[in-house]
Amino acid sequence: MSRFAKTQPVFFWEEPLPASAGESPTLEIRQANNAPGLTIVTPRLPDGLDETARNTVLKGLLDEFVASTVKNEIIRWYYTPMMLPFSRHLDAVATVYDAMDELSAFRFAPKELLDLEKELLASSDVVFTGGYSLYESKKQRHGNVHPFPSSVDRAHFAQARGSIAEPADQQAFKGPKAGFYGVLDERFDTELLGQIAAMRPDLQFIMIGPVVKISDEDLPKADNIHYLGGKSYDELPAYLSGWDVALMPFAINEATRFISPTKTPEYLAAGRPVVSTPIRDVKRHYERVNGVRIAGTAEQFVDGIDKALELSRSGPDWLAEVDLHLADMSWDTTQARMAALVSQAIEKEPAPERPALVSVATHMPTARKYDYLVVGCGFAGSVLAERLASQHGARVLMLDKRDHIAGNAYDEKDAAGILYHKYGPHIFHANSDEIVSYLSQFTEWRPYEHKVLASVRDQLVPIPINRTTLNMLFNAGLKNDEEAAAFLASRAEPVKDIRTSEDVVINAVGRELYELFFRGYTRKQWGLDPSELDKQVTSRIPTRTNTDDRYFNDVHQIMPLEGYTRMFERMLDHPLIDKSLGTDFRDVRDEVNAAHIIYTGPIDEYFDWKFGKLPYRSLRFVHSTIDKEEFQPVAVVNYPSPDIPYTRISEYKHLTGQVHPQTSITLEYPAAEGDPYYPIPREENQRLFKQYEALADATPGVTFVGRLATYRYYNMDQIVGQALSTFRKMDAARASTKGSSRELRMAM
Repeated sequence: MSRFAKTQPVFFWEEPLPASAGESPTLEIRQANNAPGLTIVTPRLPDGLDETARNTVLKGLLDEFVASTVKNEIIRWYYTPMMLPFSRHLDAVATVYDAMDELSAFRFAPKELLDLEKELLASSDVVFTGGYSLYESKKQRHGNVHPFPSSVDRAHFAQARGSIAEPADQQAFKGPKAGFYGVLDERFDTELLGQIAAMRPDLQFIMIGPVVKISDEDLPKADNIHYLGGKSYDELPAYLSGWDVALMPFAINEATRFISPTKTPEYLAAGRPVVSTPIRDVKRHYERVNGVRIAGTAEQFVDGIDKALELSRSGPDWLAEVDLHLADMSWDTTQARMAALVSQAIEKEPAPERPALVSVATHMPTARKYDYLVVGCGFAGSVLAERLASQHGARVLMLDKRDHIAGNAYDEKDAAGILYHKYGPHIFHANSDEIVSYLSQFTEWRPYEHKVLASVRDQLVPIPINRTTLNMLFNAGLKNDEEAAAFLASRAEPVKDIRTSEDVVINAVGRELYELFFRGYTRKQWGLDPSELDKQVTSRIPTRTNTDDRYFNDVHQIMPLEGYTRMFERMLDHPLIDKSLGTDFRDVRDEVNAAHIIYTGPIDEYFDWKFGKLPYRSLRFVHSTIDKEEFQPVAVVNYPSPDIPYTRISEYKHLTGQVHPQTSITLEYPAAEGDPYYPIPREENQRLFKQYEALADATPGVTFVGRLATYRYYNMDQIVGQALSTFRKMDAARASTKGSSRELRMAM
């Protein structure tokens, strides 16, 4: 609200407080600290008023305040439906329901809350939710719902990373500290806190926050648990500075089912590793972030604390990934997106007229109106085109520079009739049931578990490195996971200051394995030595101590039964989808009459390389048909040696299951020039991309989605998930705008 108050007056009406004995109803009015445009209004009411009298008095106070103070048109902004009874009559240009929690699930929730929420949803022009789980709960109840998971004031909490005095009431406790701040209520797992405190008596557990709706007697008591009461927002960094680990011991119950705790990014911004119970939105957004541990039991929680302590003592290197994750989570960004949606709600634009239905085209249609122009016929563009046409009845025109659909996943039969992948092997794997279910509308599947071998020292050994690899190369005789782990640990060479990809690998497995598997391959793949690449390139080196030789561990490991191209053909077989293949968007961008653009091409190209070209690595493929039934024992063999110019050889019959007396292979040569495949992971390249990203955010009527448009490498399932998520946002926007041409710009 302080950010909205920079451009317009904001009046924040608080929950009533008791009036002094014998005093009449009144309003306390004060200006917010450091926010001149934000006025805080607190009603003071006498005790003893029933609900009807209470709302009557509040309505009178509100009307008097509005008449004497508010000079502009009103936007009603609700954080709780309980404010509706005394304010529903206000004449407003727009109504916002900002649902931060599922209040009906809280202990002692008023019985009338659900009815009031139903009324509020019916009267709201736009609904915001404090996270994706809450969004999924509300989106069926309103046509214009938008999720806003927790944002963070990084600069404020980053004070905890520097030199800042620890408060005296906390400094008195000696030893490692694990802390929590927030309301201590039914969402807090008191039993879990008691268990972990008993299991780790050497740790000091710092609890900051008021006790609400539960009794002090419900809180566990121990010599190493300290309840310091409520603290101000400004004080929090000082307390965080003294913690070694930040905790989120939330109970798993109805009250926490939809929460998206703001403290997660705040703890991370403060430089403190986090251990949390498996709150759905925490798992969704942070489970793969280095520095966040998810724990479902007391034993797992203690193990997570130990690992977090180890991480916090290892130095600041782990924070690079954290800061990248937090980069787009500022309150300024959240406020700007909310402001755009509120502006749209006020304008209430009419829907554009739909064009008549016509047949599919494979050339450049002329003199025709479209709801959407989709640039790129790969996964991102095709999924969105299919969803918009089938679910919205939208007219879609698709363009692609290439003369075929399916993007890099395109497959076709060679002269011998063998199905091969024109742009290198594409192996589908996913953990999401939703993504597989969606694609299953357009294909049947064959099971396929991908295995890769590496040609090292005249042997073909499993990659990722596992126990079998080590035994084959070193005749190590390792019999179990423990022996393999000890073998790897004995070869690791600790690097004090990890800065590059080379440092990461040597620190984990030592120089010999680095030279055998990583250095040559990386230099060929990226055209750079690992010492020149960002450490995140190899920050999660795939090494195993077991004998699992599968390349992936995903739940779904499958291949489209008839190939990718056939799957795309079914996906785009819709009368509302026109396609113009072999067409460059830059040649026709001024000729197409479309209400909105979905752009999946290179983001720098869209803006005519305004800030310079984004660097990519390309690939050159050499396809051959071999007059033998099988060329190699697995689909892909890697060649890490710098003496061999290609990086891998792929044989497609392993992927497709095709039976044929001949076989088809592809040699893959990395290249500096050609089609863009892999963004080069260096800090200066990310800085350049951020300039284009800011330009994209400020460009109305265009949505940038996909690998090239976001300058990130994604697996196929991730691209499908991104496209489906984008469509859900568009779907929510469309329901309120009735198909407005501005729907996607506002939604994004």
